Formats: sequence, C-alpha cells, structure tokens
Amino acid sequence: MELNNIICGNTLDVLRTFEDGIVDLSITSPPYNKQEKHKGWLVKNVKYDTYKDIKTEEEYQQEQIDVLNEIYRITKEGGSFFYNHKTRWDRGQMFHPIQWLCKTNWVIRQEIIWDRMIAANIRGWRYWQVDERIYWLYKPKGNNKIGEELESRHALLTSIWRFAPERNNPHPAPFPITLPARIIHSVMNGCDGLVLDPYCGSGTTLVAAKLLNKNYLGIDISSEYIDFAVRRLSNASSEKQIVDEELQRHVVQKTFQQRKEKGEFTGRFKSDAVSDNTIVASQQKSLELDLFC
Repeated sequence: MELNNIICGNTLDVLRTFEDGIVDLSITSPPYNKQEKHKGWLVKNVKYDTYKDIKTEEEYQQEQIDVLNEIYRITKEGGSFFYNHKTRWDRGQMFHPIQWLCKTNWVIRQEIIWDRMIAANIRGWRYWQVDERIYWLYKPKGNNKIGEELESRHALLTSIWRFAPERNNPHPAPFPITLPARIIHSVMNGCDGLVLDPYCGSGTTLVAAKLLNKNYLGIDISSEYIDFAVRRLSNASSEKQIVDEELQRHVVQKTFQQRKEKGEFTGRFKSDAVSDNTIVASQQKSLELDLFC
C-alpha cells in the first residue's frame, strides 16, 4: 500500500484489502443517502459524479455499519475516527446517525456539534437546521475506554465548532479544511502517523494532513474528484494560511488546574449577587484570553 496516495474504488471493497491496525486517525463525511431529490433554497440536489446516493434506509445504515467496522479493524489500538454526519428527515421520519453508530464496534467518545451557520433548507416545517454532528469514535487500548487526555489548548475549543462549509469546490458536500486541521492537530498533537479519509472527495482531509506533516491515504469512487484532489494536493501551500489560522487558536495561557490552584476564575459562580450580564461578560473575557492570548 503506497502512502500519500488516493485509491479509486468502492470504499468498502478497498478497506477490505487493508491490513489490520495500520491507521492512526480517520476523518470523513460519507454520502448522506439524500436520495438525490432533497434540496433547499441554498443547496441544490446533492448529486455525486459516479455514486448514486439512492438506497433504502436499511441498506444505507448497514453499509455504514460495515464501513465503520472495517475502519475499526484497520485502526491501531488507541486510534480515533471522526465521523461527520447529519440528522435527516424523510416523510416526517427522523434518521439519526446514533441509530447505526451504536451497532458498530466503536466506543463513542464524544458528540461534537458543527454549527454550519447556514441552513440548507429554510422551509418552515421545523426550525432551520444549521447543525451537523461530528462523532469522535475511539478504539480502546486494552481495557481503557477513555483514552488519553487532550491538552488544554485543544480541549478549550469546546464541543461546539462554528465555521461555514467550504465554497468554490466542485464536490457537492465539502467540509472546510479548518475541520480536519483542528482534529489532526488536537488528537495527533505533533506525533507522526497515518490519516485516512475513506470518502475523500475533493481531498480536504488529505490537504490538511499534508500541511500538518502527516502521512495520508484517501479512497474515492470518482476519478473526477480524485483528479481534483491530486491537483489540490500539489498546490497545498495555497491553503496553508487557513490551517495556520486554526493552529493559532490552540493556545492557552493557564490551564484550568493552574487557575484553580491559584484561586483564579474557573467558570464557577462566585456570588449570587453578581448580575447575569457581569457573569457572562467575565466568562467571555476569560475564554477569549485563554484561547487567543
């Protein structure tokens, strides 16, 4: 298997050719089984180059379970998989990714909310949906289902991520490079390793991995998207500024423990007499200092 490469083929078929325990971190957003008919004022029908995003819900969920379990097999103990998906509705019935994630071998370490800031469909059947989910899935090392602790400079970015989807991209559903850059920088934390994107599309995860000096491997069924991703990788330096801006957010002056030891503000209410506005302003100022100073 050649590293720093993109393999053209069906994701599940390709994954089954890999050896056990070779991947450190995977990041992906699979096709959502949107039936190629759901669209909104801001988003046209999602149609891929060669893949038909039309399956029964049962077929789709079983396929995702199979893919997730194959990635579990090829992931090293202590490795992670960040899986981006959204809650979907069809004829009034809601389908939530937790329905099939709980049927896989993975430990669900955390649910992260991605606030995309825009709604794909702004009809009033329900409140405008601007969020998607990112599941941090973990392969335990021995009996340890918790894993290693994140450094404070990463963890303080919180479990709600707010940035817009990528634009000016030929792929119909790209996430921004900030998303994989944040994950790779936080979880791998300077260590070497292999980053996999099993539905790599336009190559966003792979570009982030390259700019962060990690080995990468992508899989996609579309030769057109792969060609675009290869060109994008050859010009990765043009996206370095965006990745660097994300890295600059991973800074903290003092950890929670250090503030606690010195009796400084730790986010707890010190007095019932303090007004709500004062508390909110103090919390916001403390967070800004921690994140950006």
